[in-house]
Amino acid sequence: MRLRLDLSYDGTHFSGWARQPELRTVQSTLESALKQVLRLPMDPLTVCAGRTDAGVHARGQVVHVDLEHPLVTAHGQSHPCLDVLQKSLPKALPPDIVVRGIMEAPEGFDARFSAVGRRYIYRLWDHAQYDPLTLTYTTYYRHTLDTELMNQAAQQLVGLHDFIGFCKAKPEGTTMRHLRHLSVARQQDSSIAITAEADAFCHSMVRSLVGALVNVGRQRRTVAWLADCLQAAGRLGDIVVMPPQGLTLEEVTYPPDHELATRAGEARRRRDDLS
Repeated sequence: MRLRLDLSYDGTHFSGWARQPELRTVQSTLESALKQVLRLPMDPLTVCAGRTDAGVHARGQVVHVDLEHPLVTAHGQSHPCLDVLQKSLPKALPPDIVVRGIMEAPEGFDARFSAVGRRYIYRLWDHAQYDPLTLTYTTYYRHTLDTELMNQAAQQLVGLHDFIGFCKAKPEGTTMRHLRHLSVARQQDSSIAITAEADAFCHSMVRSLVGALVNVGRQRRTVAWLADCLQAAGRLGDIVVMPPQGLTLEEVTYPPDHELATRAGEARRRRDDLS
């Protein structure tokens, strides 16, 4: 039986999503809680939609877990795993992880490969009158930024491109991504929100996009320079990867249930061209 779990977490005190020896991660914390609640002999393997880095937050993370048996036995009685988890998993997790929903996954669902979109928001302050109480999920930047110029530059990156200039490429992976939306907006409290939505993102891609936009907003680089970054043959050294605490995974989207398996198959195929 495959279950879908919807989570939110404050990434401040986690060393990212992925399990790492001797480190507190979201995956290891969640899997240990699942083992405890379901009385399993070992931690189950979870798969997430987006592997967040150390210090990065999530409001809309999606996870799946496969369970060999649909029942859990306790005190001589058997109970459906789903019922047990809905009741007990939230209590077994620390306060910085919140379960927003648990359900039996539709046929063909894969938290990672069935997803058709991920939406992130990067939040930052660029002036002295910032709210220090927000600094666990925003980044303070010491220079004033031109958000209109940043937003103008951002539109040049929208579309299907090779984002190798903004990514830490993996030998077996591709850096082709369809960036559907990228915008920069000044908020009512004078902070800045940079929203990025794509079919998927490479490692550190969102924080690198923000770093490039900040270069333009500070007028250290031109709008034309940002467009030229798409022609890079490798990771660009003059693009700063912004600090992690400003980034939040806000939402993961999926197709209708009858398209889940097809989408998962398509996502597993490596894309190496712009067609």
